[in-house]
Amino acid sequence: MPITIIPDQRSVENTITSIFEFLFPTSYPLTDAEKEEKTTCLQHQLMDLLEGLSENKEGVVRHFVESLDEIEEVLMKDAAFILESDPAAKELIEVIAIYPGFYAIFCYRIAHLLAQSSVSLLPRMITEYAHRITGIDIHPLATIGSPFSIDHGTGIVIGETAHIGDHVKLYQGVTLGALSVEKNKASHKRHPSIEDHVILYAGCTILGGETVVGRNSIIGGNVWLTESILPFSVVYHKSEIVVRDKPGFQDPVNFII
Repeated sequence: MPITIIPDQRSVENTITSIFEFLFPTSYPLTDAEKEEKTTCLQHQLMDLLEGLSENKEGVVRHFVESLDEIEEVLMKDAAFILESDPAAKELIEVIAIYPGFYAIFCYRIAHLLAQSSVSLLPRMITEYAHRITGIDIHPLATIGSPFSIDHGTGIVIGETAHIGDHVKLYQGVTLGALSVEKNKASHKRHPSIEDHVILYAGCTILGGETVVGRNSIIGGNVWLTESILPFSVVYHKSEIVVRDKPGFQDPVNFII
C-alpha cells in the first residue's frame, strides 16, 4: 500500500495564495511573460504538494493548469452574482478582494477540480483552510453550479454529496447536511439537492439525501427542512408578537449567564 505523504500546511496555503494572485492580480494585468513565469512556478508548487498523493501527478498538474481559464471565468460569474445580490457591494474588485464568501467559493472550486482528478487529502486541506479563515465549510466533492453567491457566510456547512444548481444564494448559518452520520452510509447520497434560482436565508437547515428544494424557491431564516418542496415554494416560520400589559401578564424567567 503506497504511503500517503501529508503536504506541509504552510505550502498548501502559499500555493492557494499564488493561484489567487495569478487569477486576480491586484496591481496590474500580467504580461504574457509574467503569466508564463507564474504558471511555471505554480506547476512546481503543485508537483511538490502532490508527491505521494497521486500516481499521475504530471497529468493532474497539466489538467489543472489547462483548466485555470475556465475556473477564472466561473469565478468571475460568481463575483458578479455576489455584487448583483448585495446592495452593500459597490464594485467587483471589492467582492474579489475582501468578501470571505467569494474566497471560500474560490477555494472550493480549486479543491473540487483536484478532487475530480482523484487527488487524495489535498482538496480537503484546501477547503479546511478556507473553513478556518472564513467560517465557511464546503466539502470539495459537493457539486455547486454557477453563478453562486454566499453573503456574510459564517457558519455555512455544505456536505459532501450536496448538489447545488445555478443562481443559488446562501446566507450565514445555512446547513446542507445529512439526516444520519452513520459510517455505513458513506457511499450514499446523504445531503440535499438545491435546484436553480433558490434563496436560502440565514440559519436554515436542510437535511437528507432525498430532500430536494425545487427551483425558484425561498427558504426563510431558521427553517428546519427534511422533506422535498415543489418549485416556486416559500417556506418560513410565522412569528407571533405579544404586546404585554401589566394585568395578567406573567413575567418571563430572567436568566443570568
